[in-house]
Amino acid sequence: MSVAAEVAQVAQSAIDDFNAAYGLCLDDDRLEQWPNLFVDDCLYQVIARENVDNGLPAAVMYCDSKGMLADRVVALRKANVFPEHFNRRLIGRAVITGAEGDQVSAEASYVVFQTRNDGETRIYNAGKYVDRFDLSGGTVRLKSRTCIYDTLRIATLLATPI
Repeated sequence: MSVAAEVAQVAQSAIDDFNAAYGLCLDDDRLEQWPNLFVDDCLYQVIARENVDNGLPAAVMYCDSKGMLADRVVALRKANVFPEHFNRRLIGRAVITGAEGDQVSAEASYVVFQTRNDGETRIYNAGKYVDRFDLSGGTVRLKSRTCIYDTLRIATLLATPI
């Protein structure tokens, strides 16, 4: 195996492990830990595929720093009102789309299932993550995550991160 192929395999494994941990962090309601999955100067947004396809920048959730992510968690815990629910994510294997130094770009499909008080589970949101990862210092953290959702309508307030 070539050195480049070996490096790509290590990055692939690290990113897939990261995505699994990311999903469990949110699914297990460990929201206070969520900002730590990002670098300080990060971008997180949730945007409709329709907007992306038409070059429209409006996102339903937009945070451009780790501090904004932490503020989002505080708002979820103290200010926002939304129906009690449990989410469960399935995240597909990432496809690496580019690499430069310690920065790796990747995409992965996701589905978020939501179960409410009535016990019925529904598909809440589906789409893909378009990511830039920082693999420096022996850790994997997000430099940017854009959640491009295919779901035409969000059934309730988009409260928790995707």
